[in-house]
This record gives sequence, C-alpha cells and structure tokens, in this order.
Amino acid sequence: MQRREFNQLLNEILKPDSIKDFCPNGLQVEGQEQIKKIVTGVTASQALIDAAIAHGADTILVHHGYFWKGESQPITGMKKRRVAALLAHDINLFAYHLPLDVHPVIGNNAQLAELLDMQWETGLEPVNNSVAVKGRLKTPMMGEQFAKKIAQVLNREPLTSLVRDEPIETIAWCTGGGQGYIDLAASQGVDAYLTGEASEQTIHSSREQGIDFFAAGHHATERYGIKALGELLSQEHGFDVTFIDIDNPV
Repeated sequence: MQRREFNQLLNEILKPDSIKDFCPNGLQVEGQEQIKKIVTGVTASQALIDAAIAHGADTILVHHGYFWKGESQPITGMKKRRVAALLAHDINLFAYHLPLDVHPVIGNNAQLAELLDMQWETGLEPVNNSVAVKGRLKTPMMGEQFAKKIAQVLNREPLTSLVRDEPIETIAWCTGGGQGYIDLAASQGVDAYLTGEASEQTIHSSREQGIDFFAAGHHATERYGIKALGELLSQEHGFDVTFIDIDNPV
C-alpha cells in the first residue's frame, strides 16, 4: 500500500480529527513510498528504531511519537539522532496518541478493560471527550485481590493506595499519565481509580476521598492498544506487522 493510502486508512480507523491532542497524529517522519513491513511499539525511542532497522521494517507505528507541544523545537541531540536514523534508513514514522487511547475497541482503555475484566460503561463526566472512562469490575473483589490480578496480567506490581474495606464494584480508569483524573473519579463516587502513573498528591486524594488507587505503569498500561492496532492491520489488511516491546519500568 502507498504511504498516503496507509495514512488515510489509519485516520479512518482512529479518527484523529475527533479529539484535540498534544502532538500531530499520523505521519510524522516520511520514509519509503510503499508500506510493506511494519514494526509497532509504545514509544519511538532509539531502541525501537534500532530494532526496526534490524528487522528490515519500512514503517514504525507508535503511540508516543515526536513533536509534542511545548517541547524544544530544534532537532539536536537525542531528537537529531532518532530522526537521522529514520531518514538514513528511509523509515516512515506514524504516531497516534489520544486517538489510540479512546478507540472503543482497539484503544488503550478498551484493551486494558478487556485484560482486567472491567466493563466500560461511559466516559468520566462531565469532561467532554474525556480520555478517562468508568464502569465496573465484572467480578467485584477487594483491592488487594485486584492488585494481585493487575500484577499477574500486566507482569507489573502496581503502586497502590488501598483505603476501603469493601469489595470494588465501580471503577474508573485512564491508561498512561492519567493520575489527575482521580479527583473527578472520586467526585462521581466510584470505588477505585486505575491509571499508569502517580504524583505525590495522588495518594492524598485517595486517602482523603476514600477511593482505592492503582498505578500500574505508564508503559505497562499502554502496550495493548498499539499491539491491537497492528494485529488489526495484519489480519484485515494483510500487512507484515511485528510488535516490539521495549521494556520501560515507568
């Protein structure tokens, strides 16, 4: 498939124009015209680029790409080395951030819900187009049990603040760096909130508002959307796609 057609296909699947974002979604670095061999991964780090080069890929598709709002604009240092490697090997870089978080089937929130047996019911109101969502555990369980399940499924021991002595029934979640939504979740009376990261104030919010909290890792909670997108491209459109997981403890 030609690069332009591939970009259109991704836009049809992920609908980037439907949500405001902090970076450009779609093609970020132009490479070969024909898209045949794709490597997917969470972040367009140097390690992922090197792995894609070794794999003979013509395209890299990630959740975390480049050119974020507020970042330094000059292409120097680490950014220069990354972009230079892509250009030297004529590799396309495509990135989709929030559109991949919110997709109702292959998105990060949806995939995490499937893995952890959470029922997605609605967005976390009243934020319009909220990236955070809420629902319930299909099988209510105590916070300690849910923490063990997270560790087993994601292979990552979560940071927890367990303040309730009743089973978790309702839960809100946002993959990645969504700890700021905990207050909104608490205001809507959910039993627990799950995200990737924690800030110092997050634990105080949990303790003082009586909401169980789980931080399961930014990378660990966002492996599954990009993996699912690659599987869709392989199964429905015949692309050669390989998911490469570059470990990140955060």
